[in-house]
Amino acid sequence: ARTRAADTLRHVGLDEERYRSIGEYSTGMKQRVKLAQAIVHDPVFVFLDEPTGGLDPVGREEMLDLIRRIGSEFGISALVSTHLMGDVERTSDNILVIQRGRVTHQGTVASFTQETQAMYIEVDDRRDELVAALTERGLQTDGDGRGPLLVEDLKDEDFDIIRDALVASGAPLRRLAPGRDQLSDIFRGLAPGSDIEEPQQ
Repeated sequence: ARTRAADTLRHVGLDEERYRSIGEYSTGMKQRVKLAQAIVHDPVFVFLDEPTGGLDPVGREEMLDLIRRIGSEFGISALVSTHLMGDVERTSDNILVIQRGRVTHQGTVASFTQETQAMYIEVDDRRDELVAALTERGLQTDGDGRGPLLVEDLKDEDFDIIRDALVASGAPLRRLAPGRDQLSDIFRGLAPGSDIEEPQQ
């Protein structure tokens, strides 16, 4: 039992800390202890309720990596209950959305996060010049004035227009990435259709 406990604590990153009192642990460390308690007996399935609650950004990333590992390395399936859609996208293969006691959406995470006909353009400088060059060529952009530009409803020929606008504006390109649907879109009524109808209001 001691060997098993030590191995499990090492898997969750608490190898040396296992000799300390739990009362001295940080919130992140306590969350890891809870995860270790859940998997120490090598279950087939575990339930994780808000596993990243109260964690700082670094602790949150580490916990999400651990959750992925218990599935990929240990073969333990996990049901993660959370309101943080980013956590679901990072850790889960499938999603089940329950609203007012009814299942409203279900399917693979990939089916709800498909690429869209949009493109994000991020440049290091000359952003205004790029916007002007795109507008001159008939492409409208969205953005908050600081972050990446978003060009929506792209057609095949628009990619050449974006390339030409970048060259004409002299804007140094940092990133060009396709837009994607997000799980949070489900709650805005924007996600791809589900095979389960929305409940009547």
